[in-house]
Amino acid sequence: MRFQLLDIVPYQEDPVTGHIVPPSERLASVVETARFVEELGFDSFAVGERHAGPFLSAAPTVLLGAIAASTSRIRLQTGVTVLSILDPVRVAEDYATVDQLSGGRLELTVGKGNEVLQYPIFGLDLADQWDLLAEKYAALRAFWGPAPADWAGGPATHPQQGITTLPRPFRPGGPRVWHGSASSTVSVELAARWGDPLFSANAIQPLEAYGVLVDRYRQAFAEAGHTDRTPYVGAGAGAGGIFVASTSQEAKRQYGPVYEGLVARRNVPGNNTPFRDIDHAVAEGPALVGSPQQVVDKIGRFHERLGTDLQSVSLPTTLPLADQFATLERFAAEVVPVVRAAYPTTLWTAADAHGSTVPAEAVAA
Repeated sequence: MRFQLLDIVPYQEDPVTGHIVPPSERLASVVETARFVEELGFDSFAVGERHAGPFLSAAPTVLLGAIAASTSRIRLQTGVTVLSILDPVRVAEDYATVDQLSGGRLELTVGKGNEVLQYPIFGLDLADQWDLLAEKYAALRAFWGPAPADWAGGPATHPQQGITTLPRPFRPGGPRVWHGSASSTVSVELAARWGDPLFSANAIQPLEAYGVLVDRYRQAFAEAGHTDRTPYVGAGAGAGGIFVASTSQEAKRQYGPVYEGLVARRNVPGNNTPFRDIDHAVAEGPALVGSPQQVVDKIGRFHERLGTDLQSVSLPTTLPLADQFATLERFAAEVVPVVRAAYPTTLWTAADAHGSTVPAEAVAA
């Protein structure tokens, strides 16, 4: 299994201490954390994208550009690029730039996003979110293709012909694109149709709800006949993130008040965890909170149901950065090696078409 750290850059007070850092410090911590997880041996670092609510992730390409300049090995990902509300020409240009700066380490995860208030901000109708996603994804793939591309446009835009976006991506065809899946089979079907990997949110619902979507993805992937591709699956670890201590009791004692304070603040119909207290979250929810063995066992349950190739985790970012790094160190030392050994994958190996960051023509030369 591979491991990703995801930061959607939430910006909020610690519910226990009331402390909040300045925006400049919070953004700088994203880059610092990416450098640190590269040192710890994580496989990828992902930056989210939000345009509503208490988040500082409205410009993920800027953050990823800074991370690209500060790292050398770790894969750079998004989680998610809210393609439904974006101009696909700018997405093609901006992310190809990051791809070039990083030496081909970029991969996207696209989706329609789960913040409904983003749509009126961009002058769009929420009812069109799925149609916008499918239309703009087709355009993005065309812009990263080998020939000048046409785009039919939309209700308020003109058709465009013969578009060649610059810079071109680092490798022919562009970065690999994953599709975020949280609640609907629409994104699942889109991923399967294109032969792309799927990223299950595994965030606020019981595990089985995500399992049903992943099952449909694998079925649709096989029906589409993508015999030359692998249906890789990634999965998140819930809104609670990770917190590792010597025992489950100690983890809940230290982190429980923070977790319960954060979820108590959020009351958004359709986008809210049912796991309101720390005991419920640890026992049945997706949060990876507990002893190292307990966290290993829970990731194993995710894998047994979802067939996970890539496990994404997030930090409780209201805690002091030193405390976050302590959890990361323990997770990297006591959880990651055990899970890697138990659940091997071909993702980002020689058996994976995207396993190398060197373009095929460069290898041939």
